Amino acid sequence: MGYLHIGQNVMLEDKRIIGIFDLDITSQSKQTRAFLKMAEEEGVVLNACDDIPKSFVVCDHPYHRQIVYISQLNSQTLRGRSEEGEDQYV
Repeated sequence: MGYLHIGQNVMLEDKRIIGIFDLDITSQSKQTRAFLKMAEEEGVVLNACDDIPKSFVVCDHPYHRQIVYISQLNSQTLRGRSEEGEDQYV
């Protein structure tokens, strides 16, 4: 089992990660904006940044449909960290 550090001392269990998304690109879609708005209204958006947000990570959760984490790290950095973690456990 591995973990992904997404900023602000937030570590996510890699098996719970559904997807890592670039906020600039995906927020252009009406569907993504609606998804993020609904998640915020449901109280399942957690902020893991103190700077300009660049990405968001969607994770499954035992008590909610999903949790959305906002990160100041870009999606490529997070994907790279995730892939590095996979190599460590092979």
